[in-house]
Amino acid sequence: ASSVVVSGTSIRRPCGQLQKNMKDPKEGSKYGVSERLDIELEMGVLIGPGNELGTPIDIKDAEDHIFGFVLLNDWSARDIQKWEYVPLGPFGAKNFGTTISPWVVTPMALEPFKCKTSAGVQNDPEPLPYLVEPDYRSYDIDLRVTIQADDIPKPVQVSRSNFKNMYWTHRQQLVHHTVTGCNMKPGDLLGSGTISGQTEDSYGSFLELSWNKQKQVQCGESATRYFLEDGDVISITGTCYGDGYRIGFGDCIGKILPAQSKYI
Repeated sequence: ASSVVVSGTSIRRPCGQLQKNMKDPKEGSKYGVSERLDIELEMGVLIGPGNELGTPIDIKDAEDHIFGFVLLNDWSARDIQKWEYVPLGPFGAKNFGTTISPWVVTPMALEPFKCKTSAGVQNDPEPLPYLVEPDYRSYDIDLRVTIQADDIPKPVQVSRSNFKNMYWTHRQQLVHHTVTGCNMKPGDLLGSGTISGQTEDSYGSFLELSWNKQKQVQCGESATRYFLEDGDVISITGTCYGDGYRIGFGDCIGKILPAQSKYI
């Protein structure tokens, strides 16, 4: 939680251990600046009432433990991640910054926007009994990502997705987190994971948008990206559209600052 920051806070490009040879991990690691800095389009779930240590949350009660939702950008250094994720999983690749939007939107406010998930039914894979939902639904939240920089003077949309694209719901994620008896406390924050759709323009990270640097992401008329560059400003917005009204979360914005390290 120490590196969770509110929208508008700049993010410093991280340094860390990188794989020397991207094709051969046996050659070991080196220290350096991340060159594959990325975003993850996510929603954040803030916990209300928690649970006692050793007592999992039942799926029937999961909604009662949700206080509200925010937009969330889980900044990720993919080259640091590539070196460390086997066998330990992402660590330094994600701990340098997570941006959230300033407004917390409650489940009550989102009630009119309940909808079927994009999957419709959960049969691939089929959840274990403790994760089976009595009402398998999500929320219709329109999510958009834009980029702006010196070579991109006006914000350009690079992704448009929807919260309903998540196969596993926020309730299931909470229940799974506590199935071992882990206790949640009021104010705890859970990230949804990357929210990507089926089409290329709905992918929720540059890793997916560029297909891991196999193709350029068009950012306006002349600018392109594989991953983020210094000075890039990323903005995530989320909107629910009602009949003559809409509900928003405020912007989720971060600007990339150059790396700063005494070891460079």
